[in-house]
Amino acid sequence: MISEEQFQKELNLIIQNGIREDIGPGDYSSLASIPESAIGRAKLLVKDNGIIAGVAFAKMIFENVDPTLVIETFIQDGTRIKQGDIVFHISGSSQSILKAERLVLNSMQRMSAIATKTNQYVKLLEGTKTKILDTRKTTPGFRACEKWAVKIGGGENHRFALYDMVMLKDNHNDFAGGITNAINKTKAFLKLNNLDLKIIVEARNLAEIKEILQSTGVYRILIDNFNFEDTRKAVELIGDKCLTESSGNINEKTIRQYAECGVDYISSGALTHSVYNMDLSLKAF
Repeated sequence: MISEEQFQKELNLIIQNGIREDIGPGDYSSLASIPESAIGRAKLLVKDNGIIAGVAFAKMIFENVDPTLVIETFIQDGTRIKQGDIVFHISGSSQSILKAERLVLNSMQRMSAIATKTNQYVKLLEGTKTKILDTRKTTPGFRACEKWAVKIGGGENHRFALYDMVMLKDNHNDFAGGITNAINKTKAFLKLNNLDLKIIVEARNLAEIKEILQSTGVYRILIDNFNFEDTRKAVELIGDKCLTESSGNINEKTIRQYAECGVDYISSGALTHSVYNMDLSLKAF
């Protein structure tokens, strides 16, 4: 993953772009109907069940829109919530609350859905050594928040982008003239450019597992779209030479069985690309 400093920059970029996109030259509905001096308050109402996420991010949004807004938090990120719960109160300028409302809700609804899905997968893996990873299959422009939500739900982050880890997948290996060529070229490139990056290599079958194991410097092998039997064989072949990761069409029905094959990680794009937003609303009171 990227550094904490870079992560914070990514979050700030999301906020700035969200405000630009939604408010533009001004919230004319609020400017037209509500006096600038009006003071109000609102509550974040939960209308669903799951894991709440995005509370800390909501605070960042409110702070950016209007530093004078006051937030009273009752439920923290990562808490299991139910319909009817109140997560926080926000008070201050009515215009400012309304400016921030949609960006806060869009973000929290999405992040809470991801945290809830992730937590479901984490529960399914209890009792095994396997940890759940996200992927780069995220919403464009919202990746930092979605990966944050995975962490809140109890999962772990895979690489953030193309620049913080090397991942040699099937197309890289084919374009490079084979797995061994791809690995050797990568190690030479990293050395030449003084880059300290981990290398993950994808295998499509047991023969490719064996070929990868002939090279040094591989951090993790991605066991992609293997069945249970071949996954167990792959784990046995790899042993303690490097870490193992299963991926490819793994769902709630099969995740436990793949974990029981002995892999260190299971990566799932479904954590971020196949969720339904949690129902939350911001209500004046």
